Amino acid sequence: MKRTRTVSRNFERIFGIIGSIIGMFSGSFLIILENLGNAHTPLFGLLAILASILGLVSSVYVKKNSEIAGIGFIIATMFVILGSEYINILSAIFLLAAGISALFRK
Repeated sequence: MKRTRTVSRNFERIFGIIGSIIGMFSGSFLIILENLGNAHTPLFGLLAILASILGLVSSVYVKKNSEIAGIGFIIATMFVILGSEYINILSAIFLLAAGISALFRK
């Protein structure tokens, strides 16, 4: 009987969820700041929230196909950084770590 080795994807899932939640909170924060003054446009906050939703979808999908999920994490990272340059850096770090790990860990 031959053993098949399975790779646990809990690291990618946890980092993706943490990065997505932080991205959603900071995107919401940007939208609230726009209502209070001239900080950013609400489009950037909405872009960060949509990218965080892509990160959450990739977190759920990482168990089925890790390569597609890794690409989703990296795309979400690019849009999170584009959505808000400084406030979402922590979210981008978590999503990028999950994406690189999902792509290259076998």
